[in-house]
Amino acid sequence: MPTLLSPITPAVTRPEGVRVRRIPRVVGADAPVPLRDGGRIPYANLDYAASAPCLEAVHEAVARALPYYSSVHRGAGYASQVTTAAYEEARETVRAFLGAWRRSAVVFTRNTTDSMNLLAHAVPAGTSVVVFETEHHASLLPWRRAVRLPAPATPAEAVSAADRALRSCPVGPRLLVVTAASNVTGELWPVAELARAAHRNGARIAVDAAQLVPHRPLDMTALGLDYAAFSGHKLYAPFGAGVLAGRADWLRAADPYLKGGGASASVGATTRWAPAAEQRHEAGSPNVLGAIALAAACTALSSRWDEIAAHEQALTGRLRAGLSALPRVRELSLWGGRAPRVGIASFTVDGWNARDVALTLSEEHGIGVRDGRFCAHPFVRHLAGGGTAVRASLGLGTTEEHVDRLLTALAGLTER
Repeated sequence: MPTLLSPITPAVTRPEGVRVRRIPRVVGADAPVPLRDGGRIPYANLDYAASAPCLEAVHEAVARALPYYSSVHRGAGYASQVTTAAYEEARETVRAFLGAWRRSAVVFTRNTTDSMNLLAHAVPAGTSVVVFETEHHASLLPWRRAVRLPAPATPAEAVSAADRALRSCPVGPRLLVVTAASNVTGELWPVAELARAAHRNGARIAVDAAQLVPHRPLDMTALGLDYAAFSGHKLYAPFGAGVLAGRADWLRAADPYLKGGGASASVGATTRWAPAAEQRHEAGSPNVLGAIALAAACTALSSRWDEIAAHEQALTGRLRAGLSALPRVRELSLWGGRAPRVGIASFTVDGWNARDVALTLSEEHGIGVRDGRFCAHPFVRHLAGGGTAVRASLGLGTTEEHVDRLLTALAGLTER
C-alpha cells in the first residue's frame, strides 16, 4: 500500500559536491503585490504570527494525497484504506513532533481556539482554572470558572503567582493555562517551571503552543506538560487543522464535543459513545488533508531546527536592533529586551495610529504586518497604555531585505 507521507529532506549541492542543509521553503515567497503609486514589488510578509504561508513540502504532500482522497475509518475500498492509513500516520507524526507520551490522546481539531474550547468542554465539573491575563483569547476565554492573574513582572513572578493561585483554589480538579511563546511580544514563558508548580499543587497544565512550535521544538514529556494545543495555519500548513494533545482521561470521560457519526459506538434507544478520546471528539468526516498537511509540516521542520533557529535569531536581532535605533518607535516587552523570544516584535510609533502605520507599510512599501490588539486585548492594553500596536513577525520566508525594508519605511514615517 503506498504511503502518502514521506520525509522531506531538501538540500543544496555546492559545486565541490558538499551537501548543505537548508531551511524549508514556503510557497509564494516572491509573489508581487501592488503599490499605491501603481508599481509592484515582491511582498515582504512580516505577519507570520497571524497565518504562515504554505511550505512547499506541505503543498507536495497534499498533492500526493489528493488522487487517493477518500473516507476515513468507514470504507473498505483501496482509496479509503490508503487515506485512513495516512490519517493515522499523521496522528503519530504529530505525537512524535510534540514529544507526547505514547498513551496520550492526539485529537485533530480546527485550530488552537477549537482545541482549548474542547479542553474546556472536557474538564470535570467544578474544575478551577488559573490563567494569566497575558493570554491570547483562545486560552483566556473558554473556561467556565477561571481565576485571571495580572501580567507578571518577571518569569519568576509568573511561577510564584501561579503557585499561590493554585494553592488557594478550592478542593477539586485544577488546571493552569499558559502560553509557551507570547503572540504579542514573542517572549518565551517558563513552562517547565510552571508545570512543576502546577503538579506541586495537584493541578494539570495546558500550554498554548501556537506561537512556539513554528519556531522551536516542544517536548511535552520532558517539560512535564499535561496538554498542548497548536494550529496548522501557523505551522505552514494552512489547511484548517489543529491539535489538542495530552492526557486522555478527561477527554474519554466527557461527552463528545460534537455529536455525530464516528463519535458513536452504538446508536439505538440509547447511545453509547466511542471509548477512545480521538474517536469521541472527532465526529463527522475528519479533515484528512488538513491532518496530512500538518504532519508534513511537522516532518519538514523537525529535521531543520538548528537552521531554522539560526535563521530566525539573526533576523530577529537585526529587527530589534533597528527598532531600538528609531527614536519615535517603542517595542513592547513584558520582561525586558534580553528575555528570550521567538521572531515577534510589537511596537508603537509616536504620533501614528497603528492602523495607519500598517496601511502605509502595505500601500507604499509592500509590507504586511498586523495592527490592533492581536486577540490579546488585556495584554496589549497593559503594554500599550490602553492603545493598539503594530506587530512584525518573522518566518521561514523572511529575508534581510524584508527586515531592512520595514526599518527604512518606519524611519520615513517618523520623519513625517
